[in-house]
Amino acid sequence: MDEMILDLYFNKKLKQKEIAERLNISKGKVSKTLSKDNRFYSEKQSRKHNNKIKHNNDIKERVIKNRKIKQFKNKADDLVLKNIHNHDTMELSGRKYLNNESYRKWNSSAYKFNPSKNRFEFDENLGRSFDVPKFIKNEKINLKGW
Repeated sequence: MDEMILDLYFNKKLKQKEIAERLNISKGKVSKTLSKDNRFYSEKQSRKHNNKIKHNNDIKERVIKNRKIKQFKNKADDLVLKNIHNHDTMELSGRKYLNNESYRKWNSSAYKFNPSKNRFEFDENLGRSFDVPKFIKNEKINLKGW
């Protein structure tokens, strides 16, 4: 029985618990038998060292995986911001003259809709330069966004 325990531990590299289950004996009996052998402590240290290396490698893989996920999310966010920036750049610099409707959308907080006159009127409290329109007629009646 002792030789079988030693063979399973040193040659087959089974754990003490697995040997006890396989031979249907207590883990204490396996431990006592192994501790009598001269090779036990060096094998135990070797297994401990190998488990530590395996554990560290698992952590490294997990960290790398999480970083890749974060990088992907950051790239996706950057792509959305880049698309918004490109769209705004095209809208604002595509023509030498920005039409009133585009200007109103760009400065949506500066214009309030006046339903009685069916137009958007500039808030004079903000201070208006000469090239900013006082009011913009509403081409389409669309009150959902305003």
